[in-house]
Amino acid sequence: MSTIEFAGKSGSRYRYTTLEEDRFLPPAGANFVIAQLASDGATVVMAGETDNLSARVWRDRLEEARSRFGEVHVLTRLNVRSAVRREELEDMISGHQPPMNETGRPAGGSASEGDRAAS
Repeated sequence: MSTIEFAGKSGSRYRYTTLEEDRFLPPAGANFVIAQLASDGATVVMAGETDNLSARVWRDRLEEARSRFGEVHVLTRLNVRSAVRREELEDMISGHQPPMNETGRPAGGSASEGDRAAS
């Protein structure tokens, strides 16, 4: 697992950890990004948040990202308070303008309340 720091538009810095897709995930709130990773940095292609990371709301979007952008990875940041997650999500989207967030679709395709990607 590796950790990558992303800056939002506000200048705040957020540490995300690469996700091992098949490992046990806690039923905790989290922000996540789907990103292309390279030696010179990472490019965020989608940002989202969820009330329950173990529900894997990011899985469909990950497959979509792979078909559109090639090799991409999911990175997460546990964040229990929903208000904090949503603020961070807005900051990340404003700062990185991920192409998959422009579609206006929820983070998990058919996401439940609280599982979303801002548009």
